[in-house]
Amino acid sequence: MKQFATVTVIGRDKTGVIARVTNFLFERRANIEALEEQVTRGQFSMTLEASWKAEHWRPDVIRGGLEQLGRDLGMEIKLRFTEPRRRQRFALMVTREPHCFQGVMAGVKAGRLKADAALVIGNRTDLQRLAEDYGLAFVLVPWVDRVEAEQRVLAELEARGIDFVVLARFMKILSPNFVWRYKNKIINIHPSLLPSFPGSQAYRQAYEHGVKIIGVTAHFVSMNLDEGPIIAQDCFRVRPDAALKEIVAAGQRLETKVLVKAVKLYLARRLDVFWGTVKQV
Repeated sequence: MKQFATVTVIGRDKTGVIARVTNFLFERRANIEALEEQVTRGQFSMTLEASWKAEHWRPDVIRGGLEQLGRDLGMEIKLRFTEPRRRQRFALMVTREPHCFQGVMAGVKAGRLKADAALVIGNRTDLQRLAEDYGLAFVLVPWVDRVEAEQRVLAELEARGIDFVVLARFMKILSPNFVWRYKNKIINIHPSLLPSFPGSQAYRQAYEHGVKIIGVTAHFVSMNLDEGPIIAQDCFRVRPDAALKEIVAAGQRLETKVLVKAVKLYLARRLDVFWGTVKQV
């Protein structure tokens, strides 16, 4: 059975980084399954998916070698791998609205989502009691300084062996520096049929524009706000006399349903992202 791993490389752009990393992996008998890189304002970021046959898989040797290569290049190089038969571990990031958090946890409890919730991270304490009621550790990370906050969250995710992240109505924007480390592994729910009405006031925008159909979108988080690859969408019709409060309530019920559907598709390994578009395989 193959062993799969994700390698992330982040640092100041310089010549030869891709060659150095891929040559190292080739020498360790890895097969490169996918590679994506970009340079933004002088920062180089690369995500690489690799696999090994069981007899060639030496995680301590590979991890140690990549860490040394990172020191040589003056860059951060991380290796994350998941045992093929191990249940995925995920973290929930929340702010104050409980509906999506509760929906995901209900899916886990009912066995519809075959993964383990390992951690709840909140930028407020509103949902701390709820997290503890589910038996989950709650970590408060105030979002006063985004750089400092993201560094703390990344440290928590790595320390707890988190495979993917669910943004359950988390109302803060994640930087490219954060997103690249978990590329196509952060799932968000947005209250509109993207690409229409991005941002935090989607229902109000839809209400004020008088739209007749309102929807929600689950997507992978990308470096651009609310523009990540779309996983799932759904919608509902709006009565001519519907108040904004009614629209928000209907939208929240649908948000929960679509977010759970997106996580389920992700766990079933039925999603492939190609040129920024999600394909079900």
